[in-house]
Amino acid sequence: MIASATASSANSGLLGTGSMILWLVVLFGLMYFLMIRPQKKEQKRVGAMLSDLAVGDAIVTTSGFYGIVIDITDEDVIVEFGNNKNCRIPMRKAAIAEVEKAEEVQNN
Repeated sequence: MIASATASSANSGLLGTGSMILWLVVLFGLMYFLMIRPQKKEQKRVGAMLSDLAVGDAIVTTSGFYGIVIDITDEDVIVEFGNNKNCRIPMRKAAIAEVEKAEEVQNN
């Protein structure tokens, strides 16, 4: 009788551990699909947007300024803001939130 109680308790301990591991796997899978995967997709989208950036494209910065790209280097761009042709400011590519291609700007 004591041996059967010990075996029963060992089986329930293994069953409890197995179900806990299963819940942890499900939880981490859920976190991946709800948090990590969308963030990676957004990073790919932003990277593609910045790699397609060309001179003459209209942009919006993360701070809300509208401008036209005048020159592009590896990490920086020079942007012309407003109607004043002397208002050219160098800035990081990472500060660009939206890009509208030059062809689309001319058609509108």
